[in-house]
Amino acid sequence: MSQQDIGLIGLAVMGENLALNIANHGFSVAVYNRTAERTRAFVERVGPGRNIIGTYSLAELVAALERPRRIILMVKAGQPVDDVLIQLRPLLEPGDIVIDGGNSYFKDTERRAEEMAAVGFRYIGTGISGGEEGALKGPSIMPGGPREAYELVAPILTRIAAQVADGPCCTHIGPGGAGHYVKMVHNGIEYGDMQLIAEVYDILRRGTRLTAEEMSGLFNEWNQGELNSYLIEITAKVLAYRDQETGQPLVDLILDRAGQKGTGKWTSQNALDLGVPIPTIDAAIWSRNMSAFKAERVKASEVLAGPTAWPEMRLSRLLDALRHALYAAKISSYAQGMSLLRVASQEYGYNLNLAEIARIWKGGCIIRARLLDEIQAAFTASPDLPNLLLAPPFVDALTAAQEDWRAVVQQARHMGVPCPALNSSLDYYDSYRRSRLPANLIQAQRDYFGAHTYERVDRPGSFHTEWQE
Repeated sequence: MSQQDIGLIGLAVMGENLALNIANHGFSVAVYNRTAERTRAFVERVGPGRNIIGTYSLAELVAALERPRRIILMVKAGQPVDDVLIQLRPLLEPGDIVIDGGNSYFKDTERRAEEMAAVGFRYIGTGISGGEEGALKGPSIMPGGPREAYELVAPILTRIAAQVADGPCCTHIGPGGAGHYVKMVHNGIEYGDMQLIAEVYDILRRGTRLTAEEMSGLFNEWNQGELNSYLIEITAKVLAYRDQETGQPLVDLILDRAGQKGTGKWTSQNALDLGVPIPTIDAAIWSRNMSAFKAERVKASEVLAGPTAWPEMRLSRLLDALRHALYAAKISSYAQGMSLLRVASQEYGYNLNLAEIARIWKGGCIIRARLLDEIQAAFTASPDLPNLLLAPPFVDALTAAQEDWRAVVQQARHMGVPCPALNSSLDYYDSYRRSRLPANLIQAQRDYFGAHTYERVDRPGSFHTEWQE
């Protein structure tokens, strides 16, 4: 049997599609799944035309690969990754490379990389975004770990990644857990973006007589301009889809309880650890958490009052304001995510290239958007830019949109429609642009009850006041 270029462990849908993507680009693949029947069924389904072979033990998989062996793990994050590594390690030789392509927590990746390096193996924690379709047709790929190991897998990863005008949507992110860290923040931005779109949809649903089909047309129209993105595109498609049994818009029949897999929560937790404000992502997470309390919300809706009337905003005015508000809030949300990446790069020694990260997010991934062209340009022009809000194109865009942004949040408040992400995005903007915040009072309070001291604006040093005689 000839030696295969790469091995892949884990044949859930993402794993299957990634294996097909690799084979479709001319590389030979050996696949393994702990359920032998799944391996057999997959190999039979893809047929003899592709260079994919099934293996039925980890030892058989390892034996089928050329040296140094390159193996992609597509298994569930957490303990299953450790379990596979425990079984795999005795079968490998020094110099072999393991690529974790799941949504592993970056600190777990750091630990595993150290454990693997201690016995001579090379570990590449790799974020992969694009869902099932991206895995098959070209995802955004974020590999982190030893650069010399990346160079040995780059010929495959860069071929199977999404391709944009300025190259493949794959680049070496940085050492250790950098790849999974960037994927984690990507997912946090994704949470924020989805929540912003959902809030705009909610305002439209509550404040206008537009049907789901008409809203679909509106999102299609918005997708032709500055809001162009994958998430706006699929929102239009979702709103247009009709349930085959009832003929009603399917979105109206879907339970309003959203799930999550944890990467957004990790982003918020890590931002708290680093002291970086990311309020839009935080708002998106608590909104999903609130959605889980469906039974309680139904009961509350029967006893808690909301507004019964509100000032009407002319439809054309509301639609323009919503478009501008959504764009401004998206800029704010991306600025928060990029700020977190900048601080984490310094804290963890990742040396992240923010312009390059924006570039590889332009294709394949869930948050791909026209906006990323300008984000890439901003960090290319000023690699040390402290915050995206300060880049001249965004200064102009936010200045032009802010009145509509405020009007939308105000209208939502009048209507009793929650808009935590739109509001948090605006609060981030307003807080960042203020030269003086009320934290002086908080410092005085802390010194009053705990003698924590404070600084003054008129002289250096730390001070304490005996507030009571």
